[in-house]
Amino acid sequence: MPVSAPASICLLRTSALGDVTHVVPLLRTLQQAWPQTALTWVIGKLERKLVGDLPGVEFISFDKAAGWAGMRAVHDALRGRRFDALLQMQVALRSNLLSMGIHADRRIGYDRARSKDLHGLVINERIPARHGEHVLDALGSFCEPLGLKQTSVRWGIPIPDDAQAWAAAQLPGDTPTLLVSPSSSHVLRNWRAERYAAVIDHAARRGWRVMLVGGPSSAERAMADAVLAAASTPVADLTGKDTLKKLLALLGRASLLLTPDSGPMHMANAVGTRVLGLHAASNPDRSGPYSDRRWCVNRYDQAARQFLGKPASELAWGSKIEKPGVMDLIGIDDVVERFEAVANDLHAL
Repeated sequence: MPVSAPASICLLRTSALGDVTHVVPLLRTLQQAWPQTALTWVIGKLERKLVGDLPGVEFISFDKAAGWAGMRAVHDALRGRRFDALLQMQVALRSNLLSMGIHADRRIGYDRARSKDLHGLVINERIPARHGEHVLDALGSFCEPLGLKQTSVRWGIPIPDDAQAWAAAQLPGDTPTLLVSPSSSHVLRNWRAERYAAVIDHAARRGWRVMLVGGPSSAERAMADAVLAAASTPVADLTGKDTLKKLLALLGRASLLLTPDSGPMHMANAVGTRVLGLHAASNPDRSGPYSDRRWCVNRYDQAARQFLGKPASELAWGSKIEKPGVMDLIGIDDVVERFEAVANDLHAL
């Protein structure tokens, strides 16, 4: 029996960049099944710059830095409105409090095992309880209580013409290109600067063009400077010089991205670019590049055994092992071997 289309749905997922990228396929699923359903997305101010031009969606920005005033602004923007369903896709306390000002008949949240910070008090339905899901699949399951199933994964995040032109000017021609985004939002997920530099030097010797990318924060600037100082070959540096849309365009022109678990990892995956992800602090089966993890270095189980005294299979799903020195489990040779695998794969095309 066909499922009737809701008149309106509100999605609440404010951050971070990678997780916001993971929501886009769910949005596409909803739009394909119910093109007439009005969709509203409450999203972080920064994250809106990445996906806020998706067609057919109303975006309400949440400024986390504004604290209670940021919450009030969202509540004021939605005052007097009621949705058929709220998809409460974030369990942090701040997001649970934010959701209290969003009125909906059906309030769909996480299963009990993945709930925390009073999440159960702000929802009245739950997604199916499953273990071992990638974050994207967990977010995709939010349509299941509504009677849908996410059977395909599609992004199609718009990239403006000016961003495409800028990226083409930075990476002209078809020289194989390695982009290095060395910083995660969590410092203990970062690899050592001198190890990035060693891989950069190897790629340059192999005739690859190499470019550093990253955000404008002081921490990312410091990491980029350390990588540049340690590298023996000149490296183009775009750290802090792009926008999210320009970065997306740049990733689309690159052959490979080298990065720890980070937002750019998932942006690259969304535009079909190979990702050499560095995983020891986090589990790539949960938070690695969704479409293809063949090129990643995975030392998560070794980290679990060394730092927590048990195999990864005995950890709660999604556990982070953000311990000093955990990323040192990934050696330069490990990354060079994966780089060579990508280079050979590209050569065979």
